[in-house]
Amino acid sequence: MRLALAAVLSLFVLPVQAEEITVFAAASLKTAMDQIAADWQEQTGDMVLVSYGGSSALGRQIVQGAPADLFISASPAWMDEVEAAGLVQPGSRRDLLGNTLVLIASGEADPLTAVPADPVAMLDGGKLAMALVDAVPAGQYGKQALQSLGVWDAMEPHVAQADNVRAALALVATGAAPYGVTYASDAIAEPRVTAVYTFPDGSHDPITYPAALTTDAAPAAAAFHDALSGPEAAAIFRANGFIPLT
Repeated sequence: MRLALAAVLSLFVLPVQAEEITVFAAASLKTAMDQIAADWQEQTGDMVLVSYGGSSALGRQIVQGAPADLFISASPAWMDEVEAAGLVQPGSRRDLLGNTLVLIASGEADPLTAVPADPVAMLDGGKLAMALVDAVPAGQYGKQALQSLGVWDAMEPHVAQADNVRAALALVATGAAPYGVTYASDAIAEPRVTAVYTFPDGSHDPITYPAALTTDAAPAAAAFHDALSGPEAAAIFRANGFIPLT
């Protein structure tokens, strides 16, 4: 009788539906986030869809109504914009990661102890690849660093600006530009480039990645957001050159 009753009741038990979590994430996070998202889907069944781009473009898209559950910016300023628009869940914002800024060279190259006194000659007629220097965080940090070192005015005419830091990385990886300015995590992700110089921390604003749930976030997004601060995700971020802050 009990077995028969259990069989009948089982007909009315609905299967648990997997949820989709949409994440807007800074382009520099791609290698690490792809791995974390795949692990999360395997563990929970929930699908994590990650849209990568420059933090400025992603922030504008959210403000303009693009559907996202979680925003991870490479700049506090762009998270501020989304928060000011009333689109961040109160109490959900946290500083997730840090990073360092590096000069990368195409192929194998010897490390530099300092930026050369004549950095234009170093380019040998080529370009310095950077993310958009007035909009994308990696480009903004890079411009600050070059200004701090007193070489921005000389270098500015020789800068090839890309939509985001991964696009700048690709220019150097393919040899289209001999040098570029990216995050250390980007250099680790791309075997065709070499990080030859690390810019001093004091030469630019601190590199901080805040993460926050949007006001329309799906319930499953909160668990994923928490997992990004957990030990498994931290290990992946650390292996990819980031500095976990939580």
